Amino acid sequence: MEHLLGQDWDIFPAGGATGEAFFAQHKEQKLFLKRNSSPFLAVLSAEGIVPKLVWTKRLENGDVITAQQWLNGRELKHEEMNDIRVAKLLRKIHCSKPLLSMLKRLGKTPLQPEKLLLKIQLEMEQELIELEAIKKSLHFLEEEVSNIQSNDKVVCHCDVNHNNWLLSKTNKLYLIDWDGAMIADPAIDLGLLLYWYIDQSNWETWLEKYGIKLSDHLKLRMKWYVISQTLYSIQWHKDKNRFQEMNYWIEYLDVVLP
Repeated sequence: MEHLLGQDWDIFPAGGATGEAFFAQHKEQKLFLKRNSSPFLAVLSAEGIVPKLVWTKRLENGDVITAQQWLNGRELKHEEMNDIRVAKLLRKIHCSKPLLSMLKRLGKTPLQPEKLLLKIQLEMEQELIELEAIKKSLHFLEEEVSNIQSNDKVVCHCDVNHNNWLLSKTNKLYLIDWDGAMIADPAIDLGLLLYWYIDQSNWETWLEKYGIKLSDHLKLRMKWYVISQTLYSIQWHKDKNRFQEMNYWIEYLDVVLP
């Protein structure tokens, strides 16, 4: 990184699971650097969904380094997920033809719920499957998988946690961390956001801000994807020996299932 920017720059890790992200600063200039970001980043930047892409450079070893604006800002608070700007930005993402076109060019194909269910069934450990909440959840997914089909396939972020929403000092909202993006039913994003952050009595109002009506079919699709994502999280946390988080999500199934 040093030879890429020069000796005058201070560079330090930005954290994260991959160790591929860095902050760089030289006087008043600040950049966010990442190694081997997806080409998808350029389209996200052009659409104003992530902070501006400043440059892209290829190293001799084939690695690609991207530099984005380093914005002074903060992540959204739990209660701010009800803000109309969140609904509007998510709608913009789901309706974006350039984003969809780029993911298709990168070889992404639409997520099929049957394949997602099969993946969960194959990867879930037997000792977890024997737990009552997980057994009931798997039964629900199997019973309803044929009822949640939707022709609406869009670019989904798939991790709309409040930590991934960045509000700049100039009051501009961004959605960051796109490593898990896929082409899928928008109910994946909508379900996670509504179940985690919005009281059920306010779902209809939130979805009006987003631009659609709440229907029984949408409710079913959101519930199906939230349960499937929760099961996936339970196994992921168990694999990482993060048992406190694993138990939290097992208990959360009792909230979603009724």
